[in-house]
Amino acid sequence: MTERVEFEADGITLVGDLRAPDGPGPHPALVLTGPFTGTRDQVTGLYAERLTAAGYVTLAFDHRNWGESGGTPRLHEDPQGKLHDLRAAVSLLRSRPEADGARIGAVGICLGAGYALKFAAFDPRVRVFAGIAGAYNDPYTAPARMSPAGYEEALASFTEVLERQDLGGEVEYVPAVATEGEAAMPGDEPYAYYGTGRGASPHWRNQVTRASVRELVTMDNMTGADFLSPKPGLVVHGVVDRLCSPEGAEEVYKRMDEPKRLVWLDARLHTDLYDAEPHVSRAVEAVTAFLAEHL
Repeated sequence: MTERVEFEADGITLVGDLRAPDGPGPHPALVLTGPFTGTRDQVTGLYAERLTAAGYVTLAFDHRNWGESGGTPRLHEDPQGKLHDLRAAVSLLRSRPEADGARIGAVGICLGAGYALKFAAFDPRVRVFAGIAGAYNDPYTAPARMSPAGYEEALASFTEVLERQDLGGEVEYVPAVATEGEAAMPGDEPYAYYGTGRGASPHWRNQVTRASVRELVTMDNMTGADFLSPKPGLVVHGVVDRLCSPEGAEEVYKRMDEPKRLVWLDARLHTDLYDAEPHVSRAVEAVTAFLAEHL
């Protein structure tokens, strides 16, 4: 059973899909959060369907500013807001008779894995974390990838954008994906998913605020690994991933305390874990095996 639901976070209406397995409940429940720019009918919806088939109540939803949910500016990444959204989503799950409010886990894919990790670390209602093909953003990594001057120049350019907007200018946007030219996610691989029929959604647009890129390079979700204990944590990642580094996944695993598990999958592209088989099935199998032990 799939039910469209609406709930509030900070006065903003969020829209989600609540899925429940057949049979009497209450069932263990999972809140899902997914890739940068993604909407609930793309990657999170696919994983939600598969996890519901495995016996879990799932809630996949559009975060504020994205998809069918409210919030402005549109198509803007709001890290603190997304954590608030997850809090409200768990509150909704705990209010539903289908869900066992004492057995709730957080599952994230891509950028959502970092959010799910940080959220699970600091919300005592969440009992377990699982991240798939995760981007575990850490403010230390961006300066390390650039020269000091290049990093300062990037921050200055984003601040100029925000200052213009603060003084009444229009919100500035860039393409979310493009094979050539400026984009928040440049290159063939992101375009092959979002720019084609693979990731087609009536609720997704090929735009993102220019200031969203600043959020990506300054957010700290990696710190969740330091505070997750004593909750169990699972990291599932492809052995090759040029968009979300395997080194980041390994760092999260090292920083988490037991109980924890790291599962490497023989995936060669980041987006293999969005919709390609057998990779999605193997990721779901890893998650359900871990949840069976800890949720």
